[in-house]
Formats: sequence, C-alpha cells, structure tokens
Amino acid sequence: MFTGIIESIGVVKNIVKDGDNLHITIESDFTSELKIDQSIAHNGVCLTIVDINDKEYTVTAIKETLDKSNFKHISIGALINLERAMILGARLDGHIVQGHVDQTAVCTNILKEDGSWVFTFEYDASLNNVTIEKGSITVNGTSLTVVNSAKSSFSVAIIPYTYEFTNFHTLEIGSVVNLEFDVIGKYVARLLEK
Repeated sequence: MFTGIIESIGVVKNIVKDGDNLHITIESDFTSELKIDQSIAHNGVCLTIVDINDKEYTVTAIKETLDKSNFKHISIGALINLERAMILGARLDGHIVQGHVDQTAVCTNILKEDGSWVFTFEYDASLNNVTIEKGSITVNGTSLTVVNSAKSSFSVAIIPYTYEFTNFHTLEIGSVVNLEFDVIGKYVARLLEK
C-alpha cells in the first residue's frame, strides 16, 4: 500500500529483456536502505526488488505490467518516480494507492500559469474508469487532485515542489503516463454496474 507521495526520483540504468519480462535496474538515493523482496512503487507500479548491487537495484516487470503501464516505452536514462510502501500508523498525506496501474493516458496539454502548471491527460474511457472533480487520481505514482473532469480526460494542477521533485518536469505533450484511479471510486462504479 502506498500514499502517492513521491520520495525520490530513480534513474533507469539497464534494461534486460527475458522472454515477455523486462528486468529493470534503477539507481536510487535510498538503495542502501532496501532489501530483496521489498515492494516499491515505480511510476505508480508496485514492483518487487529481485537484486541489489551497490547503489542500484533490479525489479522485474511481467507482461501484464507491460501491457497496462508505460513501462513498455521505458528507456535507459528515464527518470522514475519512487515511493516505498507506507508504514502502518504513519500519516496518509496523499490517498490510498495500491500500486496497481489501471491504464495509461497521454498528455494532451501543458499550461504554465503564474507559479504552477496544469497538465491535461486523455485516456481510453471504454475501460470504464472515471474521474470526478476534486477526486483523487494517481499519475505516474503521484497522488493528485482532479481539477477538470470529462468523460475521457482530466486535468491536474501541479505546484512547483511537485514539478521539481517528481518526473512531471520531464513530461511533454504526447508523453504516456500511468494512471491508477481512486480505489473507492472503482468499487462504487462496480457496485453501480450491478
């Protein structure tokens, strides 16, 4: 379980294809605190550490992960938002994030305002995921509040701290991001379907 509050930005150092899987090696400033078999959210995708070597660790993304996330587009040098699992009893500063990416979206607009940015994303609404105005959304693992909601798109406002200390500063129009929709909203939507 995660909160969507990004701790660090990791750098992809190596990618090895193994059948349908990708073994991704990441350099992180908290690698020395990690252990094998630990779960870390990478751009919102919960992945298990399978190897640690000095300042780098390796995780494996399977076909299901690659199909539903932006990891199919990953490249060496990419910056990845990182968050370790939440500690029971700690403050929940973001919202409840499972690390289970629902689908991807494409950045369609970036509006620089006086002191902030508004990013707009478009996603495939046929998968029945929804956003609501002032609801929670996770974009590349970052817990955000929806400021504009439409059937297949939404916008989020980004403060300077988030822009600088996550990989939002690397996004451009056409960038593909990972989305995890609010877990409570997903349960409500499923109940209404029935």
